[in-house]
Amino acid sequence: MSPVLSVAITVTLLMYVLAMGLGLMRLLRGPSAQDRVLAVDFMYVVGMLLMLVLAIRYDSSMYFEGALLMVLFGFVSSVALAKFLLRGEVIE
Repeated sequence: MSPVLSVAITVTLLMYVLAMGLGLMRLLRGPSAQDRVLAVDFMYVVGMLLMLVLAIRYDSSMYFEGALLMVLFGFVSSVALAKFLLRGEVIE
């Protein structure tokens, strides 16, 4: 791996960790439930991006599969939370 790519990956990982921290703050301090749901969505997208950068860094396909599973579960949980906020129940 070239030194430029190594530095870029390190800086990207640090920025993603900072973004996760800001998302966690919004999750804990969000004034409404909608803000908290949006923070959870943001955090799973940033987590997926974090795993993709780690896949590039370690040259492993397992991280790509983990990122795909993370996004699938995150989407399903977002739909369930949105349905709960709209109707008050998830399963009809």
